Amino acid sequence: MNDHAMRSQAVAAALENIKINMSLREFEQLLEGTVAAPEGERSEEWIALVAPGADEQTKRRLSAAHDSWARSVKSQAREPVSARLAALRKELAAQKLDGFLIPRADEHQGEYVPKRAERLAWISDFTGSAGFAIVLADKAAIFVDGRYTIQVREQVDAKLFEIRHVVTEPPEAWIAANLKTGAVLGFDPWLTTADAARRYREAARKAGAELKAVERNPLDDAWTDQPPEPIAPIWPQDTRHAGMSAADKRQLIARKLKEKGQDAAVISAPDSLAWLLNIRGGDVPRTPFALGYAIIDTGGRVDLFVDPRKLTQEARAHLGNEVAVQPKTGFLPALDALGKSGASVAVDAMTAGVAISDRLKAAGAKPAFDEDPCALPKACKNPVEVEGARAAHRRDGAAVSQFLHWLSIAAPKGGLDEIAAAEKLAAFRRQGDLFRDFSFDTISAAGPNGAICHYKVTEQSNRPIPVNSLYLVDSGGQYLDGTTDITRTIAVGSVTPEMKDRFTRVLKGHIALATTRFPRGTTGSALDAIARRPLWEVGLDYDHGTGHGVGSYLSVHEGPQRISKMPNRVALEVGMIISNEPGYYKDGEYGIRIENLVTVIEDKAHPGMLCFETLTLAPIDLEAIDRTLLTADEVAWLNAYHQRVRETITPLVDAATAKWLEGATRAI
Repeated sequence: MNDHAMRSQAVAAALENIKINMSLREFEQLLEGTVAAPEGERSEEWIALVAPGADEQTKRRLSAAHDSWARSVKSQAREPVSARLAALRKELAAQKLDGFLIPRADEHQGEYVPKRAERLAWISDFTGSAGFAIVLADKAAIFVDGRYTIQVREQVDAKLFEIRHVVTEPPEAWIAANLKTGAVLGFDPWLTTADAARRYREAARKAGAELKAVERNPLDDAWTDQPPEPIAPIWPQDTRHAGMSAADKRQLIARKLKEKGQDAAVISAPDSLAWLLNIRGGDVPRTPFALGYAIIDTGGRVDLFVDPRKLTQEARAHLGNEVAVQPKTGFLPALDALGKSGASVAVDAMTAGVAISDRLKAAGAKPAFDEDPCALPKACKNPVEVEGARAAHRRDGAAVSQFLHWLSIAAPKGGLDEIAAAEKLAAFRRQGDLFRDFSFDTISAAGPNGAICHYKVTEQSNRPIPVNSLYLVDSGGQYLDGTTDITRTIAVGSVTPEMKDRFTRVLKGHIALATTRFPRGTTGSALDAIARRPLWEVGLDYDHGTGHGVGSYLSVHEGPQRISKMPNRVALEVGMIISNEPGYYKDGEYGIRIENLVTVIEDKAHPGMLCFETLTLAPIDLEAIDRTLLTADEVAWLNAYHQRVRETITPLVDAATAKWLEGATRAI
């Protein structure tokens, strides 16, 4: 009996005497999709798609079938990278392609992607959340940013891939230098934006080559055990957390379209889809997204293209009559219909696959390349969302403070490792009200692992947390009323004067940004150097942005705002939530990052000016500070921050943690 037959037999046994409104094969297909979705923290939610209101016995039997199916999928062995490259090159030859572009993206251009879209990891073994590969018949290259320069060399075979920095050695330059005259370079237009396609096409032209959109992704053909599309339940997000009804949001976007003379907009970004319709899903890891597309017109009516099997009874009732749900197969015909009417259709050139605008053009529509109309309203949190963020950070701060208290006892004894620490922090977070998941996989990094900006601990990489060292923990939670993200670097025992110097300079940069006031119209790019200056003064820097936007029970990395060296035309506005996270990393030795989330508010003392309110509430390690490097104003900020932490968090924690907080937040 083969694996599929054994799985089917187990499923049939589980379904015996259980009434569901689908055939055995339909249930198996749904089961395949649920297994392809992330496991998450609420593993039984999928049952609502099969047996709403199921009793505990039914849930156990359905869960057993699901777990059996998942185990059989996980047990499948993967061929070495060299064999996967060979399989891809065979498919390229069959399609008469001389090379292929492999972005770390799905059809929605998100940072977090479903298992099916982990194409870059499949071809290279690189598991970072951002990257790009180019595979030619005789060579290949992989491109990453500064967050992953260490990780990529640990995971990727340099004999098979040239390793490049995406900023200083961009893919366009490599294409122009390595493509042969007359070569045909393929790309998947669903995984590539119009803006990116334009750049790659120009690079190919410089080499005398051609960039060609493929109808069938050759990597998908080579990936014989590629997971199916995920199926996770879609739930409504209550207005008491969203602060604005979906109907009002639809009318807001409709008005924006009318003002610009546009007839409709394509919504392809999953966070915009979730925000617009006040829905949340579970198709990608650690982020409550439901993958699909939407078209909204000037009347505020929405066509939602999503796998209807994902819709819970609650979601169907919530969407109502003004949202027409269609399967994803209806999306392209809907684009054709817009073309027949000659409609002007807003498409975000930075986030939508070029396949969308190409289809609209071919059908006779007029694509209007413009920013996603939901992006800015989503980024500027309304008062209910901001208050929800404050509440979520209070509860999250209590969990983190309990963890830091526990760590202060456990770590100095020795024997504690990264996995055990991460699991303990997770246990504290799970106790919180409205907790739904973690906002990303916790970065629990001891010693040299702290120098890997987006380190992810595994059984293979797990290190003990040594005494007399720095331990970095970057973590966050997804709560119904907000998304959190916090980094603390802890001195375990005594640390060197150099470590204290670097920690204090990072803290000085953090304080400088936290206390900055700025005029309306200021972008994050204009503020970035403020946080870097204390490091720059001694010839040091860090190779990542200083701040990223954060959603409201959405993505922990949200645009369009950011604070970084990279130019950004989006001004910071009231209600935006953004991180403040300067750092320093010494390769092979240690890493330091201090991260709080802040929200933009009006500076009441200076009309017309804006400033930041710090949302995150947890102690900053006083034992890692060189007090002589801090100014009087910096000391005053730190003492006031710690007083606020102590007063806010003490009522939320146990007596032992409260006593520890007194010392951890003492005035210096």
